[in-house]
Amino acid sequence: MRVLITGATGLIGSKISQLCRDKGMQVHYLSTSKDKLENKADYKGFYWNPNNNEIDSEAIKGVDAIINLVGASIAERWTPEQKKAILKSRTETAHLLYKCLQENEHQVKNLVSASAIGIYPSSLEKLYTEEDKGVDDSFVGEVVVKWEEAVDNFKDLGIEVAKIRIGLVLAENGGVLQKLKEPVNFNVGSPLGSGKQWQSWIHIDDISGIFLFALENHLTGIYNAVAPNPVTNKELVNEVASQMGKPIWLPNVPKVALKLVLGEMSHIVLSSQLVSSDKIEQEGYTFKYVNLAKALEDLI
Repeated sequence: MRVLITGATGLIGSKISQLCRDKGMQVHYLSTSKDKLENKADYKGFYWNPNNNEIDSEAIKGVDAIINLVGASIAERWTPEQKKAILKSRTETAHLLYKCLQENEHQVKNLVSASAIGIYPSSLEKLYTEEDKGVDDSFVGEVVVKWEEAVDNFKDLGIEVAKIRIGLVLAENGGVLQKLKEPVNFNVGSPLGSGKQWQSWIHIDDISGIFLFALENHLTGIYNAVAPNPVTNKELVNEVASQMGKPIWLPNVPKVALKLVLGEMSHIVLSSQLVSSDKIEQEGYTFKYVNLAKALEDLI
């Protein structure tokens, strides 16, 4: 099997690429950096520049499925320019890939794309499943809607589409855990806002495992990629501190202070999404990390 991966050199993409290769799959990947292009028997890079509508059509040659992970980080201050980059990096890349498939012969049958649980409206009580149609009234909600619409277009080409709504990814190097560990390490960690907001987290091994599971089982439709046991922000911060052997003695960081420091981006850390993992488990996926303590023990 040959798979094309966008965003293959990122935190999740690099892990998925390695999993695919370990399974004997050949990986093609697209990169905007010519310095990152490799040419190995099972790992081959191709150049694209979505800003200029450039893509090497050789990337889709012999490819059976696509894993779409590309997207600018939302964990940076949301200036007007950054907001534009966040949206364009998800929608315009999809349009360029669509056009490449439309204009060239290919054998692609499946597309597994990243999405985000940020589409669900913030709530301290509601448990969200894939059936929920509500959309969060925020920039993140808007981005996810347009992102998923761009991905759904591939159905017009006879390609089956799976959308994986990703929760808070916990990884050893990079991502949200790195940002949580820094203040805790200097004994200045504390819950954010009320600390009661739900954080639907997932271990890096499970998010990459779910993408591979969706690929191998030709899943279609929407799937939440979150561990079965979400926690509150207060529980998350306290568990990180506990694993690091550090005390939490400061009061919660007030909502108003977070808004001053982070601006509109404070929505990410203050919003609450209690999300169900039941659907992917019903399909047969078994989580490696079900509880936060075990996940953090592995990572910290």
